[in-house]
Amino acid sequence: MTSHPLQAEPPRAAVHAALQYLTFVLGGEVFAMGIATVREIIQHAPLTVVPLMPPCVRGVINLRGAVVPVIDLQSRLGRAVTHAGKKTCIVICDADSAGDKLRLGLMVDAVSEVIDIAPSDIGPPPQFGTTVARDFIQGMGRVDGAFIVILDPVRALDIDALVSLAGPAPRL
Repeated sequence: MTSHPLQAEPPRAAVHAALQYLTFVLGGEVFAMGIATVREIIQHAPLTVVPLMPPCVRGVINLRGAVVPVIDLQSRLGRAVTHAGKKTCIVICDADSAGDKLRLGLMVDAVSEVIDIAPSDIGPPPQFGTTVARDFIQGMGRVDGAFIVILDPVRALDIDALVSLAGPAPRL
């Protein structure tokens, strides 16, 4: 007996990957992001500042010969600017820009762990009362009796929105 291709179950690895989230700390609060967009985690290093960038774009780093913009995720979410400390990390992620993949670094206070959250333990973003704009929240994950804000990487890392924050280019 063969199954119809449209009725085939997705590979177990794909189902499992969809449930994994990287947790990290921003301003004393725990957040999560789907692990599928995360490429690697590196230690915070000095950044090269780029003029005329929005405040949340802290600069660029050289990552194995590639120029990677570094976004202060806390600032991007409308919160205070991150002050680098001993545990500050840069989470290297993929973002989309007009259909092209762009590598970005997200500056976070500390990386915690990779956790599994069942879809049944994820609720919608709250209507009000969060410290982050609702547009950036994909959902609220219940983990050990507490809620973790799951960020929506498509909106939080929207390159076009970041560019518009810089404002118009100066006229020469």
